[in-house]
Amino acid sequence: MIQLQNISKEYKTKKGSIKAVDGINLHVKKGQIHGVIGYSGAGKSTLIRCVNLLERPSAGKVLIDNVDITTLSLHDLRQTRQKIGMIFQHFNLLKTATVYNNIAVPLKLLGYNETDVKNRVAKYAEIVGLTEKLDSYPNQLSGGQKQRVAIARALAQEPEILLSDEATSALDPETTEAILELLLKINRELGITILLITHEMNVIQKVCDEVSVLEAGKVVEFGTAIELFAKPQHPTTRKFLSTISQRNLTPSLIEQLNVSGSVIRLTFLGESTGKPLLAEVSKVYDVQPNILTANIIELKNGIVGNIVVHLNGEPNIVQKALTYFAENGVTVEELGGEIHE
Repeated sequence: MIQLQNISKEYKTKKGSIKAVDGINLHVKKGQIHGVIGYSGAGKSTLIRCVNLLERPSAGKVLIDNVDITTLSLHDLRQTRQKIGMIFQHFNLLKTATVYNNIAVPLKLLGYNETDVKNRVAKYAEIVGLTEKLDSYPNQLSGGQKQRVAIARALAQEPEILLSDEATSALDPETTEAILELLLKINRELGITILLITHEMNVIQKVCDEVSVLEAGKVVEFGTAIELFAKPQHPTTRKFLSTISQRNLTPSLIEQLNVSGSVIRLTFLGESTGKPLLAEVSKVYDVQPNILTANIIELKNGIVGNIVVHLNGEPNIVQKALTYFAENGVTVEELGGEIHE
């Protein structure tokens, strides 16, 4: 659906060149929600604006349905952009226009007749839950309602792709949750492919199928949401995960506990999350597990459980217990040691 091939974006300044995006390859599959996460300055906004050529790449190809849109004429590019909706952190509503007209104006500019405009406004206002607010003005709306207007405006052109540029970062947690539920509904019911950028791991957790982690203009890690939450490889990914899960113990505490046993991180996926493996291992082997931290993360497509335990026992018995966990589908990481799968 969306393929970015070796995309770079360079800006010229008085002090030299700055590469905001550096050789990125990205594939967003049709019907999926793909999240790009990174800290401020990682190049997220530049990257997403390259998808519809609001920012024209310095190098590389942007393929939409296998067509490189960087080669299109202005007329053909306009036609392609009608298949791509976009929402932003700031809602960009017309302050003196009603909700109805904020949704309707782009349709009128595209030449839709009044009947079609009215029908589409009504349809998408209902989808985003604003049927009762069509005569209201932006200053009469909450932040969440303003974002719903922006989403309805983007949907009214009936795009195949929706780009979301930090659409929830200006909202409170409760409103963020509601907007994420709306994005899931749009993806599920309308089949729209969504590419979103964010610096919030809870957004990735809630809605994404696949994730790209961005740092200094490069993709440093890619995988399904489940893979990244269960087995993060890059330090940046691990740092993001630490904001929503208790993954880290201090090195001094780990060293102290390892004197009388082993400190182990157990990662449970799928069926293994429902098995009482800790209870079973203490019955089968002469080890005493002490839970240090634990959490369960519910993702769009599954559940990931993380438990950090101190296993007290003879080293050879502890190793047998670790093998038992691995044989039952649990990823085992000895903190300060190796990983068993």
